[in-house]
Amino acid sequence: MTYTVEHEQQRVRYLEVEADQAGQRVDNFLRTALKGVPKSMIYRILRKGEIRVNKKRVKPDTRLESGDRVRIPPIRTAQRGEAVPVGQGLAHHLENAIVYESDGLLVLDKPAGLAVHGGSGVTLGLIEALRQVRPECRFLELVHRLDRDTSGCIMVAKKRSMLRYLHAALREHKVRKIYQALVVGRWPARCKRVDAPLQRMELKSGERIVRVDPAGKPSTTVFNVVQRFADLATLVEARPLTGRTHQIRVHTQFAGHPIVGDSKYTPDEHNDRFHSLGLRRLMLHAARLELVLPEGETLRVAAPLDDATASALRQLAVEYPQ
Repeated sequence: MTYTVEHEQQRVRYLEVEADQAGQRVDNFLRTALKGVPKSMIYRILRKGEIRVNKKRVKPDTRLESGDRVRIPPIRTAQRGEAVPVGQGLAHHLENAIVYESDGLLVLDKPAGLAVHGGSGVTLGLIEALRQVRPECRFLELVHRLDRDTSGCIMVAKKRSMLRYLHAALREHKVRKIYQALVVGRWPARCKRVDAPLQRMELKSGERIVRVDPAGKPSTTVFNVVQRFADLATLVEARPLTGRTHQIRVHTQFAGHPIVGDSKYTPDEHNDRFHSLGLRRLMLHAARLELVLPEGETLRVAAPLDDATASALRQLAVEYPQ
């Protein structure tokens, strides 16, 4: 979705939280209510205390309850312009990428390179494209996110009740996420778990990164070796027990074996070498999801690596046997 014409809202607004919106974080509530407002602006007015819930200042992760009254200050919003149309190729790809669908949930195998939502120079993300491809769905919202260059399983709720249920499941660590990552060098078999607190920060250049920092949030990832490619690289399974930004990417770097193709956390000399071997993307893939649905049924979904990446790994195994 693109936004082209801006206007100034001249008055304070008050929104009442409806029953089916209860349980949402206030930042997610605002991102839905303030379509066209940059995410950075939403967090800025939250930090400044301009957003009030029942006349009180709140933090971004404050949970809303039915009947809460949310004060929204005068804010620059965007008039909705003409949506960027989804090309036939992307529409076809998204339909074929669906690995599970029910009345309340979609799970897709997101390709690497596709952002999950528009913004920050991205005019069309997965969720905007999906809303065009599925106009009959009155409600489509991302349950969680994947980095733009990470591929694999991502959940999209088709009902608000499902969104609330899955957000609670994620908070309570009841969703099992299993990733595959190709890391530089020989991952030690004894390294089964990385416990390292993570802190988001901004460099002088303006780039936002995540680093291991004692002042950061507790973060844990469990690892298992899947396949070795001599001493050149190792394919590992990674299961994050917490859900921090860039968690697997930073924990592998911290362990001394960053992910192949990671332009932010892996040295250029490593990436250049693997690029010459045909591995030209961030080698991180959300391979499996396991969770219990509201009805009590256990859902297990899997997404294979794309054909080009799988072929490159097979060739790597021939050239660098373990």
